[in-house]
Amino acid sequence: MEQKWDGKTRGSLWGYKFFINSIRFLGVRFAYFFCIGVSGYFLLFSRKPRKALISFYQKGFQYTKGQAIKATAQNLYIFGQTLIDRIALKTPRKKIFTFHFNNEEALIRMNEAGKGGFLFSAHLGNWENAGNLLGERITMKINILMLDAEVQKIKAYMEDSTGKSQYKLIPIKDDLSHLILIHQALKHNELIALHADRTTAGQKNFCLPFLNGMAEFPAGPFIMAQKFKVPLTFVYAVKSGSTHYELSATDPLTEFESPEKLAELYVKHLEEQVKASPTQWFNFFEYYVD
Repeated sequence: MEQKWDGKTRGSLWGYKFFINSIRFLGVRFAYFFCIGVSGYFLLFSRKPRKALISFYQKGFQYTKGQAIKATAQNLYIFGQTLIDRIALKTPRKKIFTFHFNNEEALIRMNEAGKGGFLFSAHLGNWENAGNLLGERITMKINILMLDAEVQKIKAYMEDSTGKSQYKLIPIKDDLSHLILIHQALKHNELIALHADRTTAGQKNFCLPFLNGMAEFPAGPFIMAQKFKVPLTFVYAVKSGSTHYELSATDPLTEFESPEKLAELYVKHLEEQVKASPTQWFNFFEYYVD
């Protein structure tokens, strides 16, 4: 299965400027309204993401073609909202957002253990927004491990216009230098958040059952978790209402048989979360290998 994900955020600098200024001067809900047109454009003219999502809903949820198209339209619109929220949560507009954190005690217990820990998530909802929602409420520092391939001009403009996020970024490098940064962060009792649901070319994968099919998941995160031997939890942040988020965390894992067994636990939990919020699955490529 060839996946074309390159870690880059789609959109032009002009588009980011428009939404940032819309949020700042006209409010989040105005930006949501304009997003209807933008998501409609992508539904009509972005053939590959549209085809991939429709296929995902038909295979994974046994939807009819009509149901799959409707779910795809909702998916693209909610995805646009989460990107707007990503900007708004770094501005004074943040005050309109609310959230509920189910099992926040899991992170507190990880903090008390003094070893740091891993937060495994997926491209379901937006855990980055959770980090900005939590702000000072979580005293542990959060690092997000990700491909740092966003267009630099866009990143610079967003930081100048909205301020930096509440988390630190650890970019994944070919020279594996990110492993040193992870080790240093864990030594300081910090959290490492990462997504474990997308594969890239040339890496080892696990092929596992997922929503009525077989899909590949990267082995690297699970091998890394075994290597560092620190507490681990599965976390998610999905929209529930216009400006409300539901955050969740599983009880921390401290032992597991093997990386593949951990991957199986992760995928089983991910499947439950996707079933609960099917239109917040933001993987826009063919996901199944069969």
